Parts: sequence; structure tokens; C-alpha cells
Amino acid sequence: MKMRSAALVAILFCFSLSCSTVKDVQQAFANLARCKFKVENVSSFTLVGISLGGKTNFTVLDGARLMAAFSRNEFPASFTLNVAVVNPNDGTAGTRRSSATLTSFAWTLLLDNTTTITGNIASPITIPGTGEQSIIPLQMNLDLATFFKDRGYDSIVNLALAIGGANRSPARITLRAKPTIATDFGPITYPGEIEIVDREFR
Repeated sequence: MKMRSAALVAILFCFSLSCSTVKDVQQAFANLARCKFKVENVSSFTLVGISLGGKTNFTVLDGARLMAAFSRNEFPASFTLNVAVVNPNDGTAGTRRSSATLTSFAWTLLLDNTTTITGNIASPITIPGTGEQSIIPLQMNLDLATFFKDRGYDSIVNLALAIGGANRSPARITLRAKPTIATDFGPITYPGEIEIVDREFR
């Protein structure tokens, strides 16, 4: 009888521990879901090695360089896409204050709703639980001719200037991402991709 009682106590203890663990995992997932992302801005945009910062048009020399590259079916672009993230788990509104460590951020870049390149963060990023905005800089390197050659020279140049020129705006950029955040119970990944734009946190 004593052995049966001890076994019953052990089973009840394990069941209680299991329920507690499930609740903790559910809480960790809820905390993850509270983290919101937004496309903040674009910086350091270059097209065929020409910096677009402050430009509304190109010099004759720049134009010749761009035309030469386009004739070779090459239009390499490089820029930093800054993604803003907010972790609201700051200890208020019934939440436990906790930092979120982003271990993976598999993303796909869309320009004018056209799917282009994919990538991920190189190393984990910690997002403090302060409710304040943090920035995740993502380096983008792609050949615009690969994805937009059929639109013609002017269209590609105008797209590049709109995103990275003097009046730069990320409005024509969408990022699809699948964040994974480390927890005490192992990594937790969003069940599906989230669509990140410049208009609102998602």
C-alpha cells in the first residue's frame, strides 16, 4: 500500500509539473506573439556602386555608368533595411518583464510585390523587455536586373531612387519573416510567416 501511495504521489507530482510546464510554454508563446515588427527605413543604398543618398537624379557620368551596367544585364543594388521591433513584455499589464532573444529571422524581400531574395540574421539578437523600439539591420544585396529587367531601365532606376534616394521611403518594400525566439523550454517559432510593412507594427 505504501508503495502504491508513493507511486500515486509521484504520478500526481509529475502531472502537476507537466501542467505547470505547459502553462509556462503557453506563456512563453504569448510573450513571443506580443513582439511586433515594422519596416522602419532604408539606409546606405547603392546602385551599381553609386550612392543614392540625397539624389533625385543622376549626373551624366552616373548615367553612363548605369547604362553600361544595364546593357550587360547587371544592376547590382545594396542597402540596409532597418526593421523596428518592440517587445512590450516590460512587467506591466500582467506580463512578466523579459527580454526576447531572436535566434532566427528567416526573411523574404519583396519589392513592388515582386519576390526577390531570402536570408536570415547572422547571429542572435536580444530585444530588451522595455516596450521601447529596437532596430534589426538587415543587409540586402541583389541584382535588380534579375527581377525587373522586363520593366526597362527607367522603371528600375525610379524604383531604386524611390527606395534609396533623397526622398527615400520603404513604402514599396514588404518583408515576409518567420521569427524564432529562444525560451527556457527551447526555441519557439511563429506558426507562419508574418508580413512586415512600413505602415504599422505587426
